[in-house]
Amino acid sequence: MVCCMTLDNHHRHRPSRGVPWRALAAWLLTLCGSGLAQRTAIAAAEPATATARRGMVVSVSAAASEVGAAILRRGGNAVDSAVATALALAVTYPPAGNLAGGGFMLILPQPGAQPVCVEYRETAPAAATRDMFGPGESRLGVKTVGVPGTIRGLTLAHARFGRLAWADVVTPARNLARDGFVIDAALAHSLNRVLQDPASMAFDELRRVYGAPPGHTWVAGDRLVQPDLARTLARLADGGAAAFYEGPVAAAIVAEMQAGGVLTAADLTQYAAHVREPVHATYRQWDVYAPPLPSSGGVALIQMLNVLEPFALRTRGRDSPESCHLMLETMRRAFLDRARYLGDTDFIAPPSFLTCKSYAASLGRSIDPTRASRSTDLATDLPIVAEGDSTTHFSIIDAEGMAVANTYTLEQSYGSRVMVRGAGFLLNNQMGDFNWHPGVSNVHGAIGTRPNVIEPGKRMLSSQCPVLVLEDGQPFLITGSPGGRTIINTVLGVVLNVLEFDLDLASAVAAPRWHHAWLPDEACFEDADAESCRPLVERLRLLGHTIVAPDEPQGDAHSIRVDRTAGVYLGVADDRISGCAVGVD
Repeated sequence: MVCCMTLDNHHRHRPSRGVPWRALAAWLLTLCGSGLAQRTAIAAAEPATATARRGMVVSVSAAASEVGAAILRRGGNAVDSAVATALALAVTYPPAGNLAGGGFMLILPQPGAQPVCVEYRETAPAAATRDMFGPGESRLGVKTVGVPGTIRGLTLAHARFGRLAWADVVTPARNLARDGFVIDAALAHSLNRVLQDPASMAFDELRRVYGAPPGHTWVAGDRLVQPDLARTLARLADGGAAAFYEGPVAAAIVAEMQAGGVLTAADLTQYAAHVREPVHATYRQWDVYAPPLPSSGGVALIQMLNVLEPFALRTRGRDSPESCHLMLETMRRAFLDRARYLGDTDFIAPPSFLTCKSYAASLGRSIDPTRASRSTDLATDLPIVAEGDSTTHFSIIDAEGMAVANTYTLEQSYGSRVMVRGAGFLLNNQMGDFNWHPGVSNVHGAIGTRPNVIEPGKRMLSSQCPVLVLEDGQPFLITGSPGGRTIINTVLGVVLNVLEFDLDLASAVAAPRWHHAWLPDEACFEDADAESCRPLVERLRLLGHTIVAPDEPQGDAHSIRVDRTAGVYLGVADDRISGCAVGVD
């Protein structure tokens, strides 16, 4: 079954969220069906859902989801499908899909097995220094490029767990780039926005590759063809990771660095991805697995679940002031510990107690149920100075129960905006995820704590948080999200909505989201301006919380729920950007 951002009648009457970006729900979107691109006009007001018995792929791109499902139909497993989907997203979702970024792939090899994490986070080049970026320096351009990890990560996952030949999982993306694909309204809007951004005027190759026909802007239904990227993908199909980290492609990357970058050919050849043990916690009868450091997402998520489990939020209700207050105070404390302690474990040794339930209990006891904490009061050990994103996630499961949750990124939308000339792909600006100014943290959210300062070869701290939830060793929930630091709280919300509040998956994904990151000391509510939320927001303000409405939707949580009783997979594509759930029967 295929479902791309269609309305689910069960949720048709959910109140409007009351935020400006909801106007985008009337976009025309591309539907995929029977492997073909079928176009129709729909109002994308609710998450799309699909059910199937032998596989499910859910991503932000209809074309990429269909590529992943086609691999499953050919006999590939979930990792084969994940590699094919990730490479297809590099073609069909250039704001975040990538060849030259990095991320984390959580894999359940089979039901009853121990999940593993393929970590392919970027690293700082050998010539990087802790003070290489000055105050106010741009976060775009070649200087911000970290050593890419995506291709090493995908090839490692495939070599360890894949079933089909490598070329078989690369070729569908090559074909999409060579022949082109029909863009939807979300991508048309994104391309037009980056092309019209004055900051993009310095990046001629980006504007050449993604430029609309002369005199036009992109609209839904246009076709985007990328011949340079097709040639690069053909090289990867033939030569694997070596074709990216050595030879002509690597030389083209290094050539871009002549304009002030520090990444070298040696940085590329020396890069390695890793298979690591995920972080783990129990939450009631479920086992929750998330990525380890340098992902702060896994540690923070486990910490927050441990804090909240004893409070029995279900008895209070998801949208009660008491539940929201407890969740916001828990977020505040977890993000403070993120700033205090977390970084690349090859360089720092974070305390082991962070994911212990006893430590979580002490954090829970520190929450005043009648009053919001002040973030600066919780951090008397850190100097706080008074002032004078784009990622994507997909979820996959195959007929045998192998499950994959993958989140990867270029850092900001379109990364550094440096397009590798003649190779057709964007470079990341992942150096921006380090703490640029050691010792300088401020109330507006800049963090300067030591664990995440720049050092050569170091992996920058990430908020990515792909998650596998198991019940009795069997896959139960697969989820994750983009969104920078909001990722962790988006994933927390989806997980709690399912495990604690017993929402069906479509409702769990659709529900309004909130976010607190310690600093700035404010809570972002997706529905803060909605009339229906006014009593809740007013009550939280009386408790001392500063509530603001975000300018953009929070996250994009493409998720899968396994119903073992019915023997089906339910895929839900979040509607906050675009998306497609494709089932295999």
